[in-house]
Amino acid sequence: MDTLFLDRDGVLNVRMPGEYVQHPDAFIPTPGLETALPMLAARFERIVVVTNQAGIGKGLMTMEDLDAVHQKLRQIAEASGGRLDAIYTCPHRSEAGCPCRKPATGMAWLALEQFPEIDFENSWLVGDSKSDMAFGQALGMRTVLINGKQEEAEELQKMHIHFRFGNLLDFARFIC
Repeated sequence: MDTLFLDRDGVLNVRMPGEYVQHPDAFIPTPGLETALPMLAARFERIVVVTNQAGIGKGLMTMEDLDAVHQKLRQIAEASGGRLDAIYTCPHRSEAGCPCRKPATGMAWLALEQFPEIDFENSWLVGDSKSDMAFGQALGMRTVLINGKQEEAEELQKMHIHFRFGNLLDFARFIC
């Protein structure tokens, strides 16, 4: 089954370097998101979000805060005619060694548990960071880099990434 795995920050919402989207008002959709989501919903049988949210582990926000942010994201998706089948979150700090924190693949295995028809080799991972690309590569997915993190630019240049686009809408136009 064709599944699309999407990172959140930098792909679905404007990245705030050094900050966390702690409240729905701080969630700013990336340009073209409302156009891209219905296109992608028509193309992919499943769309899931996989997002590291260490702000919870750092005590900067609660799971309830994050749920409110994700509710806004779901409302944007639905209002545009798109959909998100699931949102998986790792709330842990990087030093916790959590198996769900990207680049570890735990969130993908949770998705497979919920949607057993997912085939990683027929899936796509769209993200903006080295950990996103490593996550997709570890599972045999096609990887798509969206305007990679500037602080990781040199490392991202050395990685084998299948496609690179300026934003999610550019990817949607390519794949659809």
